[in-house]
Amino acid sequence: MKRRDFIIKTTQASAALSLLGAHTACTAKKNELFFQISLAQWSLHKSLFAKKIDHLDFAAIANKTGCTGLEYVNSFFFDKAKNIAYLNEMNSRAKAEGIENVLIMIDREGAIADSDKKKRIQTIENHYKWVDAAHHLGCHAIRVNLSGDGTPEEVANAGIESLNTLSEYAAQANINVLVENHGGLSSNGDWMQSVFSHIKNENCGTLPDFGNFCIHKNKQKECIEEYDRYKGMEQLLPFAKAVSAKSNTFLENGDEKNIDYYKIMKMVKKSGYKGFIGVEYEGSQHEEIEGIELTKNLLIKAGKLA
Repeated sequence: MKRRDFIIKTTQASAALSLLGAHTACTAKKNELFFQISLAQWSLHKSLFAKKIDHLDFAAIANKTGCTGLEYVNSFFFDKAKNIAYLNEMNSRAKAEGIENVLIMIDREGAIADSDKKKRIQTIENHYKWVDAAHHLGCHAIRVNLSGDGTPEEVANAGIESLNTLSEYAAQANINVLVENHGGLSSNGDWMQSVFSHIKNENCGTLPDFGNFCIHKNKQKECIEEYDRYKGMEQLLPFAKAVSAKSNTFLENGDEKNIDYYKIMKMVKKSGYKGFIGVEYEGSQHEEIEGIELTKNLLIKAGKLA
């Protein structure tokens, strides 16, 4: 990279950090926690969609917050999955910050459990390039959405078939295929537990999210049917290869208003999980970096008490 280009890129990244007011640390001393902390890129989705920051600035921002892992969202580099030069730049940015590429969250590539087999096959093939991209970036996993049409049993059967096929491909690249509770049937712990009891590949698991247990929303996007989050976490954790610490609203004492982090972190520790936990703030009460800080602080506090 030419010196002039380096200065420009460095200046842009610095401006982004200044704009967001990043000044916190996502880490605690390693011997104090049983897990590592990554930053979910969705925590910055407002700034990314508004073009206030660039996708390539993510590593610098995450490092400034002190997080040691990056959880990418494919929507922010959707047309770059096969762009080796771009992926190499992502690797260079992460390496320069001394931070680890953890996973890619995949959206907009079709319904994995579609009732139409041709569409389902196409969806699986759409995910192959993201498996390859994750491998190139040194990630350990991709996150997929388990959605489809039909009865719960029909969706489950189609989903199991697709997940087994996709995870067989991913195994060749040493990549895990993870399903997050992300609305609909995937937010039903009983249903997810049943699905994963039939998954045959070791590299296919779950990404339990503290907050995504709404099964149905009305036209106003209000949740009208919600699964018990603590039961759901307990059911998903045995299959977990990643975990997401969702947050939206905080009380004055720093606790999440609707999610008992202390209870969930005890569950996470009891399950034996010791990998990355992703900070994912998606509320509107605070600026993004402040929300990340609050989530991180609560995660560390709850983790120490687990």
